[in-house]
Amino acid sequence: MLSTTKSRTLVAMEIVGTLFIIFLGSALHFTFDFSGGNSAVALVSATNESVWEHLKLAFWPSLFWMLITIAPFRSKVNNFFAAKAAGATFMIISIPVVFYSYTASTGKSIFAVDISTFVIAVIIGQTISNRLFKSKCFPAWIEKISIAIMLLLAVAFLFFTFYPPHLGIFQDPVSRNYGI
Repeated sequence: MLSTTKSRTLVAMEIVGTLFIIFLGSALHFTFDFSGGNSAVALVSATNESVWEHLKLAFWPSLFWMLITIAPFRSKVNNFFAAKAAGATFMIISIPVVFYSYTASTGKSIFAVDISTFVIAVIIGQTISNRLFKSKCFPAWIEKISIAIMLLLAVAFLFFTFYPPHLGIFQDPVSRNYGI
């Protein structure tokens, strides 16, 4: 069982992480345009208004937060990589599920709902992460699979930035184009 102090430290860390992900994700919405269309910036920024590109706004800050917190917290918590992978995966699955569910009903995208969905997905993802830190240790193979999941997601986001398939999730609803 975690001590109360350690538990509070973990909660504080995840609150800071939540704010980090929300603010960095929000900034990454604009960085591609601000960079003048820089290809390197495109790798981690939304390059258009497609749902896929907006998932980068949750994934990359989550990955960066994971990398920032490896050294100070990995040895102090259980299931570090599984917790971070579960939180990030929840975010990038729940955002399109909510988006496509409500737009199927309303027939349109609502900016306030989209922003709220992002913020709530990050909060819940970070809460999942915090809960898994405190649960019993998973087998080592789960941690290895979790690292592989994060790597595969990173590769997918990098690859599909420049080579998106012609599927609805990759289509910019404004320009009707795919990718950059």
